[in-house]
Amino acid sequence: MANDAKKIRFAPNGNIFVAPAPVSGSTGGTTPPADLGTLDTVPAGYKALGYVDEGGVTLTPAIETQPVNAWQSAMPVLYNVQSASFSVKATLQETNEVTTELFFGSQWVEVMSEDPEPVPTGTYRLDLSSTPELKEISIVVDWQQSAVRYRCVIPRAMISDRGAIQLSRTENGKYELTMEAMDYSGTIGYVLTNDDIVDAVTP
Repeated sequence: MANDAKKIRFAPNGNIFVAPAPVSGSTGGTTPPADLGTLDTVPAGYKALGYVDEGGVTLTPAIETQPVNAWQSAMPVLYNVQSASFSVKATLQETNEVTTELFFGSQWVEVMSEDPEPVPTGTYRLDLSSTPELKEISIVVDWQQSAVRYRCVIPRAMISDRGAIQLSRTENGKYELTMEAMDYSGTIGYVLTNDDIVDAVTP
């Protein structure tokens, strides 16, 4: 096959969306999208995370293997899968309800005045637990170059790592998150595209 510069891809536009993970055996909850959608349309049940820093989003699929050695060969005769993983890493730039709740691992609650009766104060409180509860999320990552579109869907994931927030006079606050996929009915997730990279199959 000849070299084709038209097949070189960039990701100048994209979005990340999150939602509660689907509940196993339940008819309710989040339903992961099965189509490509459009770049600026939020999938049903998901929320947009907004601007990501110029480094973009890093998708890292990984498989750890173990060699199987035999007496009759100085080289491995087989490799066995030890583990598989898929991570999504991004540094979020918008300070909003969704990004801050993901980063701190808690939810905002409005503080109520108790005198003489409960009245909203306009102040919100986010409690940081000493024994935080790990919540499952669902992730959709979209990216596009002109009309070529990709969508990566991770039905079940958890936040495995958080970076530090740098409070600065000259640079905006950023929320660095690493999200790790978990098993979902025997799969990690799936990738959808309209890119002309696969040979058409004749029925």
